[in-house]
Amino acid sequence: MAVNADPSVVVIGCGIAGIAAAGKLVKAGFRNVRILEATARSGGRIQTGRLGDTVVEIGASYIHGPSEENPLFRLARDRGLLPPEALTAENQAVAMGRKLSSERMNPALEMFIEVLDATSQFVNKKETTWASVGHFMRSEIEQRTAERWTGKDATTKALLRCAISARMKEECSANAACTMNEVDLLGFQTYKHLCGIDCMIPGGYEGLIGRLMSELPTELVSYNRPVRCVHWNNTDKRETAVMVECHDGEAIAADHVVLTVPLGYLKRNHSTLFSPPLPGVKSLSIQTQAFGTCNKIFMEFDSPWWDTGIEVIYFVWEDEEDIVDQVTDISKFWIRKMSIFTVIKSSESHVLCGWISGHESEYMESVPEDDLRSSITELIHRFTGNPQIIPRRILRTQWFHDPWTYGSFFNTAVGFSEKDMENMMAPLPMEGSHSQPLQVLFAGEATHPHYFSTVHGALLTGWREADRLISHYTPRG
Repeated sequence: MAVNADPSVVVIGCGIAGIAAAGKLVKAGFRNVRILEATARSGGRIQTGRLGDTVVEIGASYIHGPSEENPLFRLARDRGLLPPEALTAENQAVAMGRKLSSERMNPALEMFIEVLDATSQFVNKKETTWASVGHFMRSEIEQRTAERWTGKDATTKALLRCAISARMKEECSANAACTMNEVDLLGFQTYKHLCGIDCMIPGGYEGLIGRLMSELPTELVSYNRPVRCVHWNNTDKRETAVMVECHDGEAIAADHVVLTVPLGYLKRNHSTLFSPPLPGVKSLSIQTQAFGTCNKIFMEFDSPWWDTGIEVIYFVWEDEEDIVDQVTDISKFWIRKMSIFTVIKSSESHVLCGWISGHESEYMESVPEDDLRSSITELIHRFTGNPQIIPRRILRTQWFHDPWTYGSFFNTAVGFSEKDMENMMAPLPMEGSHSQPLQVLFAGEATHPHYFSTVHGALLTGWREADRLISHYTPRG
């Protein structure tokens, strides 16, 4: 495709959305494209690390819904980055799900999945009397357990309810939520699942970033180049409508800017990041949208204390039969929020990944290293009954305190509206203006109406904004 002009485009952020936008523009014939990245690396919230000899994902972990419908899956597959099992037709046809663990806990896990699936009755509904996903699920769980578990003794019923609490905490991590009581029931249904069993890239997600970067022109990215302010709607006879002011004093003139920074950063900095300020309706939508925290704690052991073939381990507290998904005293009990541990596949080492979200997750980030190790070791001892098990190495993620993210990913908090999402993704100037169109465009996972919180959602938004510009400059007729 050829464009009929040579506009200058500055992409802010070298995560997957920024890479996608720049890549598509370059392929379409745009010759004046530049990416400004605040840090020293590409990838954004895709970041691969190591714990000993084991590859671990500091950021995004999975390709969600790895099937032909998923463009991220196709990119990774076409570059030879996926394991053989992810490429089978059978794997791609399976609806999302997880293998259940201990048979003793199956009634609780099955009940939870059934009730979670029951939220789908609110798809395309415009209103509901339910305050949140959490309120709806707890009510359904109370009703269904009362009807179906009449034959179980009190101790068994209490333990199963505690297992549901563990699963509810896991759902909080999946949504980067403090509690499911803060997740909007109607908004929850706007997310669309793709078929396929979630898979990982064996060599690490950054391998895909590296391949995509290698396909871009060299010198396209300027690293360690944070932006202080985007001056848009310029009317003082400058040649371009936009000027990007960097922290180091560089001023970059541009016809268009594609902003791909995380919503967490935008929420903290939008009042100073734009001059003139954002339109009130856009600013308000940014403030009301939610950006939560989900962190991981990786633990390496000398030998596995879990059974062969186990993929997921739940820690169930026996005093949580009231279906709880947050703790009462964060400083004392934060570690209770971490109810699920996934086994990292590795032939050389034995590593677990604990998942934790919400305010407990934010608190965890600032716990001193020695205290963190003590808390994890004590937790393992409590649940295994074996005081000899000591983690060899521990690595935690700290996305809330990252000054370029301030959290992990978007979620549909109570009060969510699709109009807010539309405002989020709307370019500047917004509709009704007579100024030069498409001065500032917005991409990133938080701007996808159905695939928010995912890498494929971020990828698609980068392509979406590139397509806006391509269409704008493509001759018609």
